[in-house]
Amino acid sequence: MASKSKGKALVTGASTGIGAVYADRLAKRGYDLVIVARNEKQLNDLAARLKSDTGRNVEVLTADLSREADLKRVETKLATDPEIALLVNNAGIYANAKLAEHDLQAIDGMIRLNILAVTHLASVAAKAFSDRRRGTIVNIASVLAVAPEISNATYAGTKAYVLALTQTMNVELAGAGVTVQAVLPGATRTEIWERSGGDIDALPAEIVMDAGEMVDAALAGLDQGELVTIPSLPDAADWKRFEDARAALRPNLSLQNAAARYKQRSAA
Repeated sequence: MASKSKGKALVTGASTGIGAVYADRLAKRGYDLVIVARNEKQLNDLAARLKSDTGRNVEVLTADLSREADLKRVETKLATDPEIALLVNNAGIYANAKLAEHDLQAIDGMIRLNILAVTHLASVAAKAFSDRRRGTIVNIASVLAVAPEISNATYAGTKAYVLALTQTMNVELAGAGVTVQAVLPGATRTEIWERSGGDIDALPAEIVMDAGEMVDAALAGLDQGELVTIPSLPDAADWKRFEDARAALRPNLSLQNAAARYKQRSAA
């Protein structure tokens, strides 16, 4: 017999990869689930397995979050189901092309999923969870948010947005009873590579993490109260130094006058 539920966790991009692992781990932690993705068969198969393995209730919500009507249905679910206590904002796609060479329609599709859908769901969850004075929002970003030069402009840009969104939400939701976390995975073995035309096996094995280990580390970071979790980072002090350096810039980022080096004039 399943233990008392911790509430529902809504996981997007849940049919495979990182999202499916989150669904598995959260069910084992005592959450009932609302799993969201485009592939209904994969969702139903996952739901059947998780119900059998964990005894948890699993609701399937088939949706393509790049489509306005489907996104709206998931927003409505988040806003109106008082049992939802956790959102894993995981759905996303990877674009394996340089900006100047990329199809603009494909870029638009990636932005709709990686930015627009993430923003809408985070916003609705923030409002609903604040009203209930409880809840957790996990946004899946990427290490490319802080190392964009090792990828391509469009994908890295979407993940930098997710990091900035989460950091600002943390400030806006202070005192509201809502926990937020940004997860910054490195290269992770999932189907996203094949879908983008890439090859995960072309990367050095020592930089590729299995999805299970990545999610377990991310959940451990959440348990430890981390705002930003980088699963492969050995020393958390490195991130603190990075953030301290960024904070040191803040007092001089907006001043009445330009810096002296921009006022130099050539000798007469």
